[in-house]
Amino acid sequence: MLKRVVLGLGAILLIFIIWVVYGLFFAEPASPPDSVNYTNGGLEISVDYSRPYKKGRLIFGEASEQALQPYGQYWRLGANAASEITFNRDVLFAGKPISAGTYRIYAVPGKDTFEVTLNSELGVFFGISEPDPSLDVLTVEAPVTIQETVTEQFTIFINQSGNGARIDFAWDNVMFTVHVAG
Repeated sequence: MLKRVVLGLGAILLIFIIWVVYGLFFAEPASPPDSVNYTNGGLEISVDYSRPYKKGRLIFGEASEQALQPYGQYWRLGANAASEITFNRDVLFAGKPISAGTYRIYAVPGKDTFEVTLNSELGVFFGISEPDPSLDVLTVEAPVTIQETVTEQFTIFINQSGNGARIDFAWDNVMFTVHVAG
């Protein structure tokens, strides 16, 4: 009897180990990691983030509507690990000065604007936990544009704009933008 219990527990443990190894090394992640890089005129910007899919869900809205990301609540700008942005030199982030370096970037969605915050807490593996607000470096307002087309997978674009760059964050039918001058 004891032998059967030990064999049964061993089989369960082996199945669990195989499942974990498969999930970590072979399965396609539900929100694959990505990075976007920008280089122009000596200015370099990079963003590391994960890209969740819409999958027919309401993404932004009221909590009472069962929105995936309710208005007024912390969002890590992606999924999985906390999203991070790097500037190779001092820049103006939506008109506010920020020093060269790497920052955790997150947002608080609103119907008309998103509050986008840079935070000095880095290396957070699972970004669902809210960052320490005492480590926030700056917060800016980014206006929302409602798009006619739906962006199925969360995407960050960085393009040239004037003497710097324009960072567009798009998901579902929502896009918000932050300008970076350097």
